[in-house]
Amino acid sequence: MKKLIIIMLATLILTGCTVVRIDTTSIDNILDVILSKDNTLYNRVGRGYKYYVPRGVTYIDSSGSNDKLYSNGIYYYLYLDEISYYYKKTLKYKEDDSKYYSRKINNNGKLGYLEITQKENLYLIEFVYNYAKIEALVPKESINSTVLNCTYILSTIKYNSDIIKLSLEDDFLKNKEETYNEFRQKQKDNSSFLNYEEE
Repeated sequence: MKKLIIIMLATLILTGCTVVRIDTTSIDNILDVILSKDNTLYNRVGRGYKYYVPRGVTYIDSSGSNDKLYSNGIYYYLYLDEISYYYKKTLKYKEDDSKYYSRKINNNGKLGYLEITQKENLYLIEFVYNYAKIEALVPKESINSTVLNCTYILSTIKYNSDIIKLSLEDDFLKNKEETYNEFRQKQKDNSSFLNYEEE
């Protein structure tokens, strides 16, 4: 029995789980830890894309390639740039020391930036990554939690190239219309059935 317990403990210790703790007091650490992971989760699917909405964030509405999310009194505005994704446009960004926070991101070929600008008592977060952009206006104490949520969302975006290609084709938006008038006067039926009933 002791041998069995020792073997089980040894197996647990040698194959144990790895727990990565995210230091949420540092924006740099949040970005480095989450973007270094290959996140494959998703729970929100749109036309040509899918992504993960973290716990505590609620999907509200969608309008084309724009999604509106909400968490703890803060609205997140997500824009997915499917055209830039399809044509593989490169992103040019220069860090700006006059901003509250400004950082250029290059993670395995996925480009982006995080810029936080103070606007009176609030802070405008502009986070561009993986051909998508999130904007949010937050109080200072919510900056790190908002950046954490934005990082999860942007790092999990996956595009469907076939659907995006189809939606960008010229014929996609053309309708095949057929005229149909419900209220037009129907032609008189020359059936003898009614005449027979009358007789």
